[in-house]
Amino acid sequence: MTALLQHPGYDEEKLRRVAEQLPCREVQAGLLLSLMGEPQQYSYPSIFIYGHRASGKSHVLHVLLKELELHHATVSCVECVSVALLFEQVLLSFFGCDAASLLPRSPSLSDFVRIYRQQRSQSPAKQTRYLVMEKAELLRDSDANLLPALLRLQELVEDNVTVILLSEIVWDKFRPNTGCFEPLLLHFPDYSKGELQQILSQDRHPSYSAEFYSSYINILLGVFYSVCRDLRELRHLAALNFSKFCEPLEEGKVKETDTHKLWRNIEPHLKKAMQTVYLREVSSLQWEQMQLMEEKEAGALRGLSAHTHVELPFYSKFLLIAAYLASYNPARTDKRFFLKHHGKIRKTNFLKKNEKTSNHLLGPKPFPLDRLLAIFYSVVDSRVAPTASIFSQISSLVTLQLLTQVSHDDQLDAPKYKCAVSLDFICAISRTVNFDIVKYLYDFL
Repeated sequence: MTALLQHPGYDEEKLRRVAEQLPCREVQAGLLLSLMGEPQQYSYPSIFIYGHRASGKSHVLHVLLKELELHHATVSCVECVSVALLFEQVLLSFFGCDAASLLPRSPSLSDFVRIYRQQRSQSPAKQTRYLVMEKAELLRDSDANLLPALLRLQELVEDNVTVILLSEIVWDKFRPNTGCFEPLLLHFPDYSKGELQQILSQDRHPSYSAEFYSSYINILLGVFYSVCRDLRELRHLAALNFSKFCEPLEEGKVKETDTHKLWRNIEPHLKKAMQTVYLREVSSLQWEQMQLMEEKEAGALRGLSAHTHVELPFYSKFLLIAAYLASYNPARTDKRFFLKHHGKIRKTNFLKKNEKTSNHLLGPKPFPLDRLLAIFYSVVDSRVAPTASIFSQISSLVTLQLLTQVSHDDQLDAPKYKCAVSLDFICAISRTVNFDIVKYLYDFL
């Protein structure tokens, strides 16, 4: 591991510490170290590092700069909402608060270069200064001359300074139409499954063996790797669900080697967690409390996940039921289900050739607003006036993504919707209002 980071300009002990902190990123660290060169030498003016989120770009760079004790300034383009803040942050990090105070109220690029040159002449660099720009893709929205100037900052200020841009998008999306100085490109690929296994296994709990925690990470990656490659998200999920994985072990029901029983215990909890990957709708403590509550309660909504379990007003539940019936029942069957004294109408009498396939397999179909309201007034127990409250609840269901508006926003006279919930969800909602929805579904006649 250390052999990949050998460099004549740096102490071997420091390089060994760097290598220990960068598992599975030794190749990229070695390439970056080669591009940076020895501290006293002039480095390349600008380096562009790109890769997906949580691929180790910032971590590798910051470990190198910190452990090798290189003079650097880190600027977040998210925090520096204006050019003035960016210039102030750079001068403050390199030369101190006195230099930053020399900037005028609305500094231009020439003001920044002039003050930088003055400070550089007073305190010349003994080694390369590194300016790290995080979230560099935001520079594309700033002044047109800022990005080209940063790429050739070494030439403008006549100093041994290297600008390192960190971004999640490729350089082709940055390149200005007028042309600019081309930086050196360094790509950080995504972690493979084996690399994620190796990195996450290092976070093992001290109370358990390394083999036990490694088997847990293997199970976790088997569930989540197909939908999530983000190291930070996977690390969060591993910490969140580990206590549930250890429950049978703490109760003395299984041994550490009984992987099959441990998997059967954790499987339903991992499937619930998969529905909220990246969302972070609740904190870790709230998630654990919700898991405990679900184990204790035996209500009608027990089968629903934390993401789909929502509390709705009384009439909103009937609106959602009406929307589901309108999406999955053919329009010509409304008379059969919702009209009194409709007579006996058998399914075979109005079954068309193209309706032999189940509507639930074909998916929800769009329906107009007037059909939704007609079904709603038929299924609701009491008489309800068509007030603004009812229409606002329809908008709330769209906002909650339980309904989807398929017509254009400017189509105000007859908007169309589709129901976006599953059969299990609508059955659970129906049970809370004592409505047997299966009796009104055409597919279950």
